[in-house]
Amino acid sequence: MPEQVNNGIFVGGGGPDYGLAQLLRPDYANRHGLIAGATGTGKTVTLQILAESFSALGVPVILSDVKGDLSGLAQAGSESFKLHGAFTERAQTINFADYAYRAFPVTFWDLFGEQGHPIRTTVAEMGPLLLARLLDLSDAQEGVLNIAFRVADEEEWPILDLKDLQALLVWVGENRKTLSLRYGNVSTASVGAIQRRLLVLDNEGGTGFFGEPALDLDDLFLTDEAGAGRINILAADKLMQSPRLYATFLLWLLSELFETLPEVGDPDKPKLVFFFDEAHLLFEDAPKALVDKVEQVARLIRSKGVGVYFITQNPADVPEDILGQLGNRVQHALRAFTAKDRRALQQAAENYRDNPAFDIEDAIREVGVGEAVTSLLERKGIPGMAQRTLIRPPSSQLGPISATTRAELINQSPVAGKYEAVQDRNSAYEILQQRAAAAAREAEQAEAKEEEAPPAEREYRAGRRYTGGGVSRSTSKPRRRSSRSDSVGTAFAKSFARQMGTQSGRAVVRGILGGLFRGR
Repeated sequence: MPEQVNNGIFVGGGGPDYGLAQLLRPDYANRHGLIAGATGTGKTVTLQILAESFSALGVPVILSDVKGDLSGLAQAGSESFKLHGAFTERAQTINFADYAYRAFPVTFWDLFGEQGHPIRTTVAEMGPLLLARLLDLSDAQEGVLNIAFRVADEEEWPILDLKDLQALLVWVGENRKTLSLRYGNVSTASVGAIQRRLLVLDNEGGTGFFGEPALDLDDLFLTDEAGAGRINILAADKLMQSPRLYATFLLWLLSELFETLPEVGDPDKPKLVFFFDEAHLLFEDAPKALVDKVEQVARLIRSKGVGVYFITQNPADVPEDILGQLGNRVQHALRAFTAKDRRALQQAAENYRDNPAFDIEDAIREVGVGEAVTSLLERKGIPGMAQRTLIRPPSSQLGPISATTRAELINQSPVAGKYEAVQDRNSAYEILQQRAAAAAREAEQAEAKEEEAPPAEREYRAGRRYTGGGVSRSTSKPRRRSSRSDSVGTAFAKSFARQMGTQSGRAVVRGILGGLFRGR
């Protein structure tokens, strides 16, 4: 295959005349990587040629298409393209004799379901930590969210979509006194703040991300009939308008892969390669607990055969503990216009193995578009000497495909029709709605029975309402207590039943819960 030279992935040509092949070893490709550089220096093309190469090796790829350009992977390059002559000349310069145009198998995905197959997960699978990050909650608000998840687990109330979570939070707010005694303080202010954040997420289009059918991770590991790995392209041009949703989704996906895949040790080639574009969004204002989780996942997921490659403008965007685990590096040009920029440039140069032929800091400043300073792992995982490398030209189309071609590829996809229709099975929203309706019926029946009773009997009941059973006397026998405490649901049911004996109790249900469920 043209993407392979001497059993390695051909990245480009290095050395004085760009004739020294720079190879990324497949058996070290799961030791992660970094693609960095200023805007317009060629990071996207580098991502594209690496995705091509992994696909040609039979390795599935996941990447996000922030600018819409990477859809061209699905279509072969053309001799009529304006850069055909420049690509051919570059291939000759770097001794890429087998350079040829070809297309690659692509599966398009889109959280909004507009430019690809919809991607969904359930609120329960997202979990309170990532959801708190997505909603930008305070510590107190995150604590309340954890309590809500705990109650849902204990009562076996599935929380699949946002309306399930909203209904659950209303229930938590109404029963905050009981829950506070069991789990800690639950304030209406925190519940209200979470609900407002959910409303903002809804307005940003995040509602469609939660629900069923949830993404089957096996659909990310597909190959075509010829054995080439499918390239899973996430449409992210619209998603980037909600950067926190973008970063949280990709982190969730990475975490799901980490928790699901078995250990494989050091494979001959990765099982999957994950490209995280605009990586700085993952770490901006991220709490330490979240950064620690990313560091843990990055450190351990390599043994599961997954390579993670971060794409960002400056290596300083990535925390040191994570940056130290990125063995394969492609550094495009960095511009140093300010003192801060010069410090960042110096720091970037210090992360490379010295090459006596040139000064690395000067090289990072001077490399042109399509050129980079590379360092790829060698035998025994040793970082390769820094090289000024001319990146090889892509085999697929440079630039986006047409909307018609994209639609045809989506319809021909092996997962076509699997995720398009939304499923809404019985979950927390429906369960709480049914409970509220049943409680209202019981209250109405009790009131009707009360009204049907003879006047003398109603007066007798009213006179006997307070029996004094709750007052302890020295001569009375102690009351027996249950051998175990009531569950949260049982305690709520008892409290709920007491409320339903009055007209005001029915008003609570019809007013608060009725307002929640109306119009859904």
